[in-house]
Amino acid sequence: MLYGGVWWPIFATLNRKVLMQKIKIAAVSYLNTKPLLYGIERSSIIDEIDLIVDYPSNLARLLKSGAIDMALLPVAAMPEIPGARIVSNYGIAADGDVVSVALFSHVPIEEISSVYLDYQSRTSVRLAQVLLANYWKKDVTYLSADNDYINKIQGTEAGVIIGDRALQQLDNFKYVYDLSAAWKAYTGLDFIFAAWIANKDLPADFIERFDKANSEGFDHLDEIIAANPFPDYSLHTYYTKNIKYVLDEQKKAGLQKFLELI
Repeated sequence: MLYGGVWWPIFATLNRKVLMQKIKIAAVSYLNTKPLLYGIERSSIIDEIDLIVDYPSNLARLLKSGAIDMALLPVAAMPEIPGARIVSNYGIAADGDVVSVALFSHVPIEEISSVYLDYQSRTSVRLAQVLLANYWKKDVTYLSADNDYINKIQGTEAGVIIGDRALQQLDNFKYVYDLSAAWKAYTGLDFIFAAWIANKDLPADFIERFDKANSEGFDHLDEIIAANPFPDYSLHTYYTKNIKYVLDEQKKAGLQKFLELI
């Protein structure tokens, strides 16, 4: 049968292939993303996507190159990606102590002379630089971090440590300056560390289903905590007190201020 001059079976086959094309999504596999990924991996949305995990610092490159369609992206990368926009109501944020993003030191802030910058996330690095310059009024030397940089933090050297590694280091340093808490003291605003960001239009009905999948993990926190034993810090406190997953207007106002400063 002809349809508009095209054989209908061929048209239908091609149309099904277009409809079945999966949306490529990337995220990090830190403890703070577990509640979001729990629902995504277990809901029907998983059949519509290709999900990969990587370092947060690599996600911007993948999104900018077109290798992926959406990422749980460190927000400091947004200005470098044409068309970047937040597409979901969920992300990684805080309205005070976040615990897992901090400046670690053996000396007080007044004595810090240089800072190792965690290579895994540019948002945390840029936040540290903004706070050191504008809040703590410190002129420091910035040092490139390697895989073993935490062990090199000695004397007046400090280091930005993020994620699971930061939670593991809380008892190993005399001075721990929570960067989200410092941001709150400096600006009075909340802070968004990462958000689901795309640089192209995605179907509105897909985003609606994707948001619903993000939310499902919060009904299973006990299960998530049991599956990720972590003796260094209470994950219940982390998930319910420290990390804020819903990106409300207060958090978006903090993001706007941060993007202006960087």
